[in-house]
Amino acid sequence: MDQGFFLLFAAVSVITALTVVLARNPVHSALALMACFLQVSAIFVLLEAPLLAVIQIFVYIGAIMVLFLFVIMMIDVREAVLQRFLPGGNLPALVLLVLLGVEMLVLVLWSDRFSVMEPVAMRDGDDVRQLGTALFADYLLPFETASVILLAALVGAIMLARKEQG
Repeated sequence: MDQGFFLLFAAVSVITALTVVLARNPVHSALALMACFLQVSAIFVLLEAPLLAVIQIFVYIGAIMVLFLFVIMMIDVREAVLQRFLPGGNLPALVLLVLLGVEMLVLVLWSDRFSVMEPVAMRDGDDVRQLGTALFADYLLPFETASVILLAALVGAIMLARKEQG
């Protein structure tokens, strides 16, 4: 039963992620991203990580999506829709996407870190302390990398929303 729900949530997550990329309207992309975040949160609930599910909802859906929608409303959507990409400009991006996808698949299949293992039993009330210790000790570099990526997205959104002077 759990595997069926996982496959359902994962499939809907992939579909909504594709909708984020393929939608022409930025508001539709933002709504699809919210749906994708909800699916990821549901997967966290299936993995018995309710704290991560709540953090996913509060931080990403509550804060980041409000920021995205604010930026979308600041830029002139009609002008952005009229601007088109250069013809043939999507081919290098598609080739890069396929190469990165193949690389990720090879790394996941050859890695020992994704083997099936038993979940670690945690004592009651100690979950948050262990999460904090793991996050800031064992996974400090990925955590900081994610924060730099979010900062770059924020700067990019501000640059897109800023009107040209002159």
